[in-house]
Amino acid sequence: MKKLMFVAVMAIAAAAFTGCGNSAPKASLKSDVDTMSYAIGLAQTQGLKEYLVGSLGVDTAYMADFIKGLTEGANAGDSKKKAAYYAGIQIGQQISTRMIKGINHEVFGDDSTKTISMKNFMAGFIAGTTGKGGLMTVDSAQQVAQTLMQTIKAKEMEKTYGSNKEAGEKFLAANAKKDGVKTLESGVQYKVIKEGTGAIPADTSLVKVHYEGRLLNDSVFDSSYKRGEPISLRCNQTIKGWTDAMVHMPAGSIWEVYIPQELAYGEREQGIIKPFSMLIFKIELLEVNPKK
Repeated sequence: MKKLMFVAVMAIAAAAFTGCGNSAPKASLKSDVDTMSYAIGLAQTQGLKEYLVGSLGVDTAYMADFIKGLTEGANAGDSKKKAAYYAGIQIGQQISTRMIKGINHEVFGDDSTKTISMKNFMAGFIAGTTGKGGLMTVDSAQQVAQTLMQTIKAKEMEKTYGSNKEAGEKFLAANAKKDGVKTLESGVQYKVIKEGTGAIPADTSLVKVHYEGRLLNDSVFDSSYKRGEPISLRCNQTIKGWTDAMVHMPAGSIWEVYIPQELAYGEREQGIIKPFSMLIFKIELLEVNPKK
């Protein structure tokens, strides 16, 4: 899990305001310094409204409230107490408008009815910030968060795409009984279309292959044949099921390979490949360690 980071708010130079409340102070350009101060303040707002709306999510209907907060902040001077308070407001808003939404999307996908616990998030956040009362260390929290996010995400995905998993398991169980189909120890199945007599690659070997990948419904999701040229890659630079098949396959062979979802992309979604989809490949191993 990437460490959670905050977006720094753009620094805005502001002249000292003499007004207070929601109203903006009125300019009084009686000297060059007055005029310069006004001009600097105005110049610093170039692109500000777009930034407030696009990056900070400010609704322009509430600009009076923004001006009030801006005025209070500008008049705070170098008060460390007020600086700490305003920093808390700033980060708290980022938690509300960005972090929580981002985490919810990562864990629960498009299901807007589900959310993490704001109460417990804030309890952990404050404990980590103050260094007091934490139930675990920051390092262990990173590990726990990563593990549980993956676990919960997988459960949520299975609720939505569990039928793909069931269909794949049913297919593989029936396919294993068919003539010519062999099953490797990992669970990968294959059928020899053409038996090669060349070298068998190691998992680190560079190979040149032609291939076509299909879903259980025969939809083609990728094909080097359609692109008109084979590809070169190392056997271990792809999904586990592909690697397992390749290291048993002599050069010159053409196999049809059936890969269980857990040895393909599992709960991940890859283009038209939905979570928990088993994959079927036609793999033609042309060369092992081809000359460049």
